[in-house]
This record gives sequence, structure tokens and C-alpha cells, in this order.
Amino acid sequence: MQYKDVLEPLNSETGIREKLVHCHKVVQQHCPDIARIAVTIYDPATAILKTYIHSSGEDDPLSNYQSSIDDAPSLKAILEQGEPRVINNMLTFENLEHEHTKRIGRQGYAASYTLPMFYNGNFFGFIFYNSYKTDIFSEKVRNELDVFAHLISLMVIDELTALRSMTAALSTATHITHQRDAETGSHLDRMSRYSQLIARKLASKYKLSDEYVEHIFMFAPLHDIGKVAIPDRILLKPGPLNEEERKIMNTHAEKGLEIIDHMIAHFNLSSIKHLDILRNIARYHHEAINGEGYPAQLKADKIPLEARIVATADVYDALTSNRPYKKAWDIDKAFNKLNELSGKLLDADCVKVMIDQRVEVEKIMQQFAENLNG
Repeated sequence: MQYKDVLEPLNSETGIREKLVHCHKVVQQHCPDIARIAVTIYDPATAILKTYIHSSGEDDPLSNYQSSIDDAPSLKAILEQGEPRVINNMLTFENLEHEHTKRIGRQGYAASYTLPMFYNGNFFGFIFYNSYKTDIFSEKVRNELDVFAHLISLMVIDELTALRSMTAALSTATHITHQRDAETGSHLDRMSRYSQLIARKLASKYKLSDEYVEHIFMFAPLHDIGKVAIPDRILLKPGPLNEEERKIMNTHAEKGLEIIDHMIAHFNLSSIKHLDILRNIARYHHEAINGEGYPAQLKADKIPLEARIVATADVYDALTSNRPYKKAWDIDKAFNKLNELSGKLLDADCVKVMIDQRVEVEKIMQQFAENLNG
């Protein structure tokens, strides 16, 4: 008798979201009232929960959403207790004033089952099961869902671990580079979060998924990886570079792509999805909207969006950071400069987000300010 493994598609090289959608279909064979499965991931540096993947197609109320865990006391209680939470009737739930709960309620979900995810004892996010019906999460149903929750958790761990292993290896090289030049780890913390902010705010216009936004956040700090190949006499030169030195410095964009591709091939990481985002950031973050950038002199929307996003974040942080050759600019002066560069060097949409989100920008600047050793 021939047997078909219903979970066999999970062995394929499809993306994590496609695998979650398949899991949802299998779950519905056992629990047909499950309308949505969603995963959020946790950033311990900021105590922020971020939406990551979901299985509900267009029917999703929480795309591109993030919140401090302190602003979600019911979820924080789950984390503190380390145990799942059942809400069998959302109308009787006590925390309907919170934005994420309001969105879930407006969608019409009537019940939910939430489980925390841990890896090596460290919390890294939540899994949510939602239903349009009340009182469906009986003990029997929860026991079946728990099995799938662990499977989904392992899938997410596998995806993020592979990504983080690669970015950690590249970050080590980046760290070596930053021991040689004037930029700091705080610069990378800030510009990655500026990049994430821009991507999140442009998500609706450009139809960006939560996965895309998260990959922007993870890959943005690696934009200058190619500088590891630049000689000290150029990288550390205190004065302006001459024409020949500038040509060599500008090769760091192409060098970055070479390093990334070598890393992917050497460690057999080609199955990781969205690596083109990383490649584009490394290669094209010095392209200019007017076509006067490098290395390919791309113009406007021919420049990949991820490169335009990171370029804006990088320029802003360079302006507002101390360097051996200049003092940090204040926010108003930096914003004025961004406006000057908008539509010429930098993408106008990205610049507008930075300026419109001043409060969020200031929070990032304060949280990741330079330390005394920076």
C-alpha cells in the first residue's frame, strides 16, 4: 500500500511562509475551524515583538506591525509564565484596548490559542492560532495543535538560525573592518533599525511582506562588508582621497558581493531564501537616484528598493554621528540635508519616511547612542 506523507512539502526548498501555509492546510484536516496561523519574533535588544509570517493570505490584520512587549501585558504574562494562553471568546477578553487586539477583533476572529517559542531556553517569539468561532480550543484540539506548534517553531528556528549563522560570520568580518575605520557597532545598530523603520512604513505602498522587512533589518548591517578588502592606507587615510584612491575605495561594493557569494557557496547556504536582498544591499547601496552613483550607475527604481532604503539610513546616520573629520550634526540639519539629497542621491519616499517618523528616529538614536568606547 502506497503512503503519501502529507508533510513532505516541508522538505522542499520553498520559503518559510509557503511551508507555514502548507502546515495550515494539514492542521485544517484535523481542526477545520483554524482560520489563521501566525508567528511573531522578538528583538531582545529593544523588547519589540514583530510580525513575521502568517498563513492567511490577504486576510491578515497584522502585517507590518510591531509593538513593545510591555504594551502587550497579556503576551508578557504568557512569557513570564512560560505557558500557552487560550481565549475562547474574544468579546470577553480584558485587553481589547490594545491596538493588536483591536485589529484581531476587527478582523472577526473570535478565539485564539497562543504559545511562546523558546530555543535553548531563550524566548524568540509567539505562535498564534485564530478562529472565527468561539469555544473551539478544547483540550483535545490544543493537544493536536501543540504538535504542529512545535513543528512550526522548529521550522522558524531552522530558518532564522541559518540566516543568523551567515550574518554572524559576515558580521565578524564587518567587526574586523570597523576596528580599522571610524564606524562603530552602534552605527550598525542604528542604521539597521532606521532601515527597518523605512521598510515597514513603505510596506503598504510597495506591498512588502513582514519577511522582507525582517531581512532588511538583518542584512542592513552588512552593507559595507566589502571594506574588509580595502587597504589600510586608503580606508584609514585621515584626509580626502585622491582620484585613484577613490576608485579603489569604490570597489568595496563589488568586493562585498564577491565575499557574500563566496560565503554562500563555501557554507552551502544557497537554499536560504531572500539572499538577493543581501546581495543588492552590498552591491548597490552607493547607487544614486540620478544615476551618478556606483558601481553600475543605476537610476531611480532600477536601483533595488532594499539598496535605496539602506542608503538613506546609512547617510542619515553618517550625518548624525561623530567622525574624525567632523562633529555630529543635529537632527534638523541632517533632515535638511536629506531633503537636499532627495530625488538626487537618495530615494524621495525613503527620505520622507525618515523625516515623518522623527519621534521613532529619535528613539533609535537615544537607545543606541555611542558609548564611551564607541
